[in-house]
Amino acid sequence: MTHQSVRVAIAILYRDDKFLFQLRDDIPNIVYPAHWGFFGGHLDPGETPHEAVIRELQEEITYFPPSISEVGCYSDPKVERHVFHAPLTVDLDQLVLKEGWDMALLTPEQIQHGSCYSAKADRILPLVPAARQIILDFLEVGTLAK
Repeated sequence: MTHQSVRVAIAILYRDDKFLFQLRDDIPNIVYPAHWGFFGGHLDPGETPHEAVIRELQEEITYFPPSISEVGCYSDPKVERHVFHAPLTVDLDQLVLKEGWDMALLTPEQIQHGSCYSAKADRILPLVPAARQIILDFLEVGTLAK
């Protein structure tokens, strides 16, 4: 990890063979505006990735997963992504979207295609490339708990 690297913890949340994605806000000063990505965020000083992902899920969608497991770490020169997976045990209407423009359960086919329609945005928008690749790797390895 370089000194310029950002450390984040992100969650693959799944329900009925679909995956929960957040549509990032469409504002120019964020990374990947108006793209579908994972819920999660930066680690606070002294915080473990596990603590960060739990905190972020509560802050962003008021969700506390019954269990959560680390998948691994995806790093590039700019970002160190600690990836976790957990079942989504509630319906979407029980989540409170506090960060982001929209959220949706995406099918593996939509993820493979790399884009998804948002009713709130009223258009088809792309997935964050790293998020798409992480999910495709996750599906290929077959580590989903059934």
